[in-house]
Amino acid sequence: MLTRREEDPGTVATGTDTAASRARFLRLGVAGAGTLTLGAVLAAGVPRLGLSGTSQSRDIEILNYALVLEELTAAFYRQALARAGLSGELREFAQVVAGHEREHVALLRKALGPNARKVPRFAFGKAVSSPERFATTAIALEELAVAAYNGQAGNVSKPVLKAAAGIVSVDARHAAWIRAIQDKRPASQATDVAKTRRQVLREVDRTGFVRS
Repeated sequence: MLTRREEDPGTVATGTDTAASRARFLRLGVAGAGTLTLGAVLAAGVPRLGLSGTSQSRDIEILNYALVLEELTAAFYRQALARAGLSGELREFAQVVAGHEREHVALLRKALGPNARKVPRFAFGKAVSSPERFATTAIALEELAVAAYNGQAGNVSKPVLKAAAGIVSVDARHAAWIRAIQDKRPASQATDVAKTRRQVLREVDRTGFVRS
């Protein structure tokens, strides 16, 4: 989804509102020394699923994948509220969604118990430097979260699927709300496109938001 075209990392995506343009915007100027791949973060401290893995081990792996994404978005809203100069409905959105993301993190950590991985350090750079950059990044992150959850729906046990459905439906409302604030169609297409874990990790890694 992300292109290889080099851009000024501080430039807000313009033109047609496409998935590609939103993904390109995630390439903000924070990548560099000290960044980690999200795959490396997920590998730390939790078992990886092999071909002979049980349903429980698969659930643990996927829940930790979801946990890092929720930790990422929770940290993003926290830093945006402190640094992005948000006001009006945009600030209300960030405050409400920040609370939701904290609850999502708590739910996932409770489900994982001692299997939950440690919280990585995040840095969002120019993504939290202005209301405009915040809003564009929020759209991209919320839509990526929905695609990530949808991409794992067939890989988890029924109890985990039920819990995940309660989170992804709220993330979809977040995406619709911030799109409406930005005068974009809340639902830009009839169906959501699921993304594989590899696709999601690649997009997150390219942001440089996950730090060592």
